[in-house]
Amino acid sequence: MDRETALKAIRENVKNENLIKHMLATEAIMRALARRFNENEDEWGLAGLLHDIDVELTHADLKVHSKPGAEMAKQLGAGEAVCHAILVHNEAHGEPCMSLMDKALFCADPLTGLITAGALVRPDKKLAGVEAKSIRKRFKEERFAAGANREQIAKCSDIGLELDAFIELGLEAMKGVAGDLGLA
Repeated sequence: MDRETALKAIRENVKNENLIKHMLATEAIMRALARRFNENEDEWGLAGLLHDIDVELTHADLKVHSKPGAEMAKQLGAGEAVCHAILVHNEAHGEPCMSLMDKALFCADPLTGLITAGALVRPDKKLAGVEAKSIRKRFKEERFAAGANREQIAKCSDIGLELDAFIELGLEAMKGVAGDLGLA
């Protein structure tokens, strides 16, 4: 499966533009993590890109979300590792994160919200001026980007990254696609 096939399927199944931007941001972070760990960048990117393809279909019901998404990815031709990462990024199913890709997607998913919120509170609403240290400071503020699960983000230690390094990597990755995210 290639990225264009994935994007076409996303456009067919996801109407919320902010959700699509979240998926693009997650793809960018997953690609950066793949480069960092010398893994398959295209495969990791697809996991990030497709991970929420079923959110509207499942009405964001965490009891269901990610099971249809993993199946949809499989039908599109994604490999087993990608499908498993998509399935386990939602911990409601009780399926453990096993691979490095699984663990990376689990902690990258909520990081996009924290970083996006960091850009949106700026007067210019752009990622370019956001610094990792300001995101790190806001990490401690529970009300800031309240939907970004801090415990989940902090699981970056499970992939061998300290929180500061993870935030820096995620921010730089998202800056690279800021135009696609509407934050340029």
